[in-house]
Amino acid sequence: MNSKLWIRKAISSCLMVALLATYSMVALASTDKVSGELSVSGNTVNGEAALVTVNGETAKTGRTIFTSSTITTPDNASAIVNMGKVGEIELSPNTTLAVSFDTKTAHVDLTSGTLTVLKSNQSIGVSAAGAAYDLVAGESASAAAGKDDHDYRDSSGKCVDANKNGKEECSEHGGAAWWLYAIVFGGAAVGIIVAATRGRNSISLGGNGTVVSPTR
Repeated sequence: MNSKLWIRKAISSCLMVALLATYSMVALASTDKVSGELSVSGNTVNGEAALVTVNGETAKTGRTIFTSSTITTPDNASAIVNMGKVGEIELSPNTTLAVSFDTKTAHVDLTSGTLTVLKSNQSIGVSAAGAAYDLVAGESASAAAGKDDHDYRDSSGKCVDANKNGKEECSEHGGAAWWLYAIVFGGAAVGIIVAATRGRNSISLGGNGTVVSPTR
């Protein structure tokens, strides 16, 4: 009896060790890898949903994006990469970039085209035009010209003086261009007033009748 009891205990111990080792390996193997999600906008000439490429493979909306991925958009599509808490970036058509990110930071190597940071908890590092930049929500950069220093509105709606000229130029019509509209409308108003004034000086009674003028 004692021998059978010891055999059972030995078998139970071995099973417990095996189960513990198995679950430990599964837990280690299932460690979540940081990932993002791709959204594609645009259509082909046939009206079909446009596609982009990720690491050389065609991809559409819903594609999972992992760190160190290279994304390219064609001339008929733009794309948004949602990196979760780190933020979101938008790729304009004809853009190629490599994105690297973890749970706290992100960095982008921009090879061609233009990108815009849509939202971010902190600045996103961008290498473009031979220089390195830190972009926050609302800022853009291009592979040819680097960081776009136009004023922009942050997530709270506040105008940010990105070009450091002491002026907040966040007009809905493109910064300080509002004065162009003022000139156009002002000129039109002057024209209307002049026309109305001249019309009061001479009144035609119709046909070839007599013209009555208050001026003598």
